[in-house]
Amino acid sequence: MPNKKLLTPLSNKEIVINSENDAVILALESSCDETACAIVKNGREVLANIVASQIKTHMQFGGVVPEVAAREHLEAVNEVISKAFDEAKVSPDEITAVASTVGPGLVGSLLVGMNAAKTLSVVYDKPFIGVNHLNAHVCANYIDTDLKPPFIALLVSGGHTQIIRVNDYSDSVILGETIDDAAGEAFDKVARLLGLAYPGGPNLDKMADKGNPHAYKFTKAKTDEFDFSFSGLKTAVLQLTKKLSAENPDYPKEDVAASFRENITSVLAEKTLKAAQKFGVKQIVLAGGVAANSEIRRKIKGFENQGYKIYIPAMKYCTDNAAMIGACAYFHDNVFTDLSTEVFSRA
Repeated sequence: MPNKKLLTPLSNKEIVINSENDAVILALESSCDETACAIVKNGREVLANIVASQIKTHMQFGGVVPEVAAREHLEAVNEVISKAFDEAKVSPDEITAVASTVGPGLVGSLLVGMNAAKTLSVVYDKPFIGVNHLNAHVCANYIDTDLKPPFIALLVSGGHTQIIRVNDYSDSVILGETIDDAAGEAFDKVARLLGLAYPGGPNLDKMADKGNPHAYKFTKAKTDEFDFSFSGLKTAVLQLTKKLSAENPDYPKEDVAASFRENITSVLAEKTLKAAQKFGVKQIVLAGGVAANSEIRRKIKGFENQGYKIYIPAMKYCTDNAAMIGACAYFHDNVFTDLSTEVFSRA
């Protein structure tokens, strides 16, 4: 369980966060295109979870524009903080600490959330906790559950795909990761090939539901035991769509989407199960934005039939949100607690 000793910035008072004391953490997330604020009690109970999405803004550009995203965060951050306090029905005095994402992500966007969190830390004399966004995605599985390590985590997001062996709350080992495109990148790129609007991944998932997942066979990349490679799959889809569109402009895009989704989710699920079997771990968790994909959720959930206990976050905790930041700030010891902390763009 967590055992943190933090100092307040003004009075230098020591604040202890452990299982013997209730901790209420106000958390901010602004790593990409959602401005979010949450208030989380003891890492598991969400008192408030406010998200201001920028999807409509970036839809016209076909993807996230960093400068536009940062400007939208500036306009939204004060409002989401105010709404979070109202929804949680707590006062600043009742907050134990203030947390924010410090990376990885878009630097301009990260700065908005982190600087807001640091300001609240100073104004209310509360400890500051900087959180790694990837650790937070895994910690989303602690929300509203009784999950405790050890477990195998499949982290699938727009920029990262990893299989992680989590030995304890702050002790984890990356067993494998993508050597090129992450799963989320592959979904978005194939979505564009099929003419789907931003956000590509969710729209491709909906299209795939209407298609035949066995209509087209794509080769699975050969990599090291737990590593991934999806760039070849993306290229194979590109070649197929060119061939099909030349033969018939009205080719069945639903079948291409379904076949692509079947290939990529099968690889993700198979390697995750292999890791759990190799290390004798009976708990498997799914994390990251692509954890919202209906097929990967179904495949991972299916491992319950083989005696595994499965944890998958609620949809609202898969995509970027601040509740997972609050959970990570509570459970994870590998955090940043200095007000001089800077943001970082890459893991």
